[in-house]
Amino acid sequence: MMTTTNTTTPTLETITVDGIRIRLRRGGGTEGTPLFLTAPYPQSVRAFDRAWAALAPLGPIVAVDLPGFGLSDQSEALMSPQAMGDFLPLLLDGLGLERVHAIVPDVGTLAALFAAARHPDRFESIVGGSGGVALPLLGEPLRQIVESSHADFAGVDGGEQVVGLIRLTARVPIEEEVLEDYRQSSAGSRWNDAAAFVRAYARDLPRLGKILGGIETPVLVISGKDDPFVPTSNGDFLAERLPHCVHEVVDSGHFVWEDAAPRYADLIVNWVHSVYRQA
Repeated sequence: MMTTTNTTTPTLETITVDGIRIRLRRGGGTEGTPLFLTAPYPQSVRAFDRAWAALAPLGPIVAVDLPGFGLSDQSEALMSPQAMGDFLPLLLDGLGLERVHAIVPDVGTLAALFAAARHPDRFESIVGGSGGVALPLLGEPLRQIVESSHADFAGVDGGEQVVGLIRLTARVPIEEEVLEDYRQSSAGSRWNDAAAFVRAYARDLPRLGKILGGIETPVLVISGKDDPFVPTSNGDFLAERLPHCVHEVVDSGHFVWEDAAPRYADLIVNWVHSVYRQA
């Protein structure tokens, strides 16, 4: 039986890329195409704790908090899907990663698809999902953020807001030290500042829709069956437009990587071992 929960606190480190301090976690083996993981919003690299042990045998792993997310430095210029997509090749260069399997749930899905459209040589495959990809398909809670302004959340402590949401909606108990990492990642105005990325969906999602048909990278989309933020129709949207895409729906809420970590990890392991070559 697969074990996917870590029992020790992972070692986190930082590097600076293009003047931006990036927090990351390294692990895995020494052979094979590296796995490049980007943390979902509003969580952090600790979101992958429950799947880490199962992914480690696949090869080298580098998980990052993207700029503005988790506990990486904020960069106003990168807070949109297209701008973050332009930054990803620079980040891969800074990490010494030439070509990767990109495991990029939530906001990372959009950035990686923009990046793959312009830099297909950097991606062996992409595993995404749980990120809204078409404005009419967004769940109401996500739509409200897209349509909000920074002023709407001025003075709100994002850290307490995020921890409260996760405690209410997560289907598995989340360790207190992980919740504390999430709290720090969104503390004060950090959640509101990071929401600028989501507010840019109104401009960038229509652009993304126009380029999907030209992305030849194999893509696995993993959706939560009961995701109130990003309904499964978003995964269907990608599967219908990307030339090489598989869409899997998992019995979970939004936080698939934690709610259903064994199934999430199994899908990725099978994808990397063989499935992506037939996509």
